[in-house]
Amino acid sequence: MTADPNTNLTYDERYVAELERAVERIWEIAQRFGLDPYPTNFELVPATIMYEFGSYGLPGRFSHWSRGKAYYRMKTEYDYGLSKIYELVVNTNPSYAFLMEQNDLLQNKVVVAHVLGHTDFFKHNAYFKHTSGNMIDKVSVNADRIRKYEFDHGQAAVERFLDAVLAIEEHIDPNFRIKPESATPQQDNEPKKHADSPYDDLWSLAERAARKRDEDIQAWMRTRRRRFPAQPQKDLLLFLAQYAPNLEEWQRDILMIVREEMQYFVPQMQTKVANEGWASYWHARTMRELDLSDGEFAAFAQMHSGVLAPQRMRVNPYHLGYHILQDIERRWDNPTEEERVKLGREPGKGREKLFAVRETESDVSLLRNYLTKELVEELDLYLYRKEEDEWVIVEKNWEKVRDGLVASMTNFGYPYITVVDADFNGNTELVLHHQHEGQDLDLSYAQKTLEYVQYIWSRPVHLETILEEQAVRLSYNGEKHSRVALDKGKSKGE
Repeated sequence: MTADPNTNLTYDERYVAELERAVERIWEIAQRFGLDPYPTNFELVPATIMYEFGSYGLPGRFSHWSRGKAYYRMKTEYDYGLSKIYELVVNTNPSYAFLMEQNDLLQNKVVVAHVLGHTDFFKHNAYFKHTSGNMIDKVSVNADRIRKYEFDHGQAAVERFLDAVLAIEEHIDPNFRIKPESATPQQDNEPKKHADSPYDDLWSLAERAARKRDEDIQAWMRTRRRRFPAQPQKDLLLFLAQYAPNLEEWQRDILMIVREEMQYFVPQMQTKVANEGWASYWHARTMRELDLSDGEFAAFAQMHSGVLAPQRMRVNPYHLGYHILQDIERRWDNPTEEERVKLGREPGKGREKLFAVRETESDVSLLRNYLTKELVEELDLYLYRKEEDEWVIVEKNWEKVRDGLVASMTNFGYPYITVVDADFNGNTELVLHHQHEGQDLDLSYAQKTLEYVQYIWSRPVHLETILEEQAVRLSYNGEKHSRVALDKGKSKGE
């Protein structure tokens, strides 16, 4: 660390002092623009910490080998100049943002402006309404519980179960939330069953879950000829946690832990384009308000264009979201004569419209409502597929391109799977149904996933889908896979 002969500060200390002043200035600019972010704590960290937080998603989250795999992938890409992590921000109240030490001062100024766009979006977008504000504390408690299970039941057993659960973690219902039951008042002379600890809620939840499971199964047995569940269930993790026949309570708890943490990430998955577009829009406008030299502004322009650069084989959410928001502002600031007459749209309402969009839209609705013919053509968007060994463009019609993008984001791009029968063949066999949307499942991937579901359910499992225009039932009984063709009338999911 080198000292500056003209001051008592080291260069590192000067860097931090200048960054602190920049954070205060950028915060003032954001509020002047009308942004209302969560209070945000910024911390400078080395690249290794950024890889760790990036691979885990949240600091303090439970360990799993897949996190290490993601860590080394990020590190390799950074070391070879293939990608760079500029920042990570955690959606809590207050929010936490991590800035990379290796970034220069200008880069971290851009990152701070970008982060405040994110924390404003987190605070005001409807899809984040139910997000826990203390998720860092929750994941730390979850990690402690899983470490305890590893101690009690063996690391290998817990890791094998986690392998199975994480293979299907996306299959939850983001619109279904468990309402906490009101606790039964405890008499003063009644001894507590457990000492006060972070796990108190766990014991009561586990007991209530066990009672509910027994009651539901007894009701099911009394009406055996009726299908159970009565209606298809999208929340596979919740269904397995409640009804898998032979799980121990620690395994049911792990299913609920993964489900809870996945629910935290769902709003971010639902709003990737809108959220990154919003943060990019505001970092661009904020940087214009700072007193930058010509060289700094040129460096910012290069960084900004790199972040927003279009990509050939996939949509860059920063690029798409930024240009949609810019187009909204332009169109609402300068409505056509027809829009003024028919829609009553007044000029100069672009910024007001942007704030309304921020509050209500997900990626699906943003693209459906605001991706216009002119934007599709301007951004050169298209649909493509692989034919033999080559990728070829198959569609440039703007409506089909828009609808294709919307379809790819429906259910976060994952197959839509529901539980349709938990007593198939009268033998507690599980039937899942794939809602086919024109794209076949990858057979090898589907079969491997069935193995994980069978391991959790402990009875034969089946998956109804369509392969090569033929309705089929894929099955796995714990030893071998099988596949049978179905008539439409025989499908449990119909």
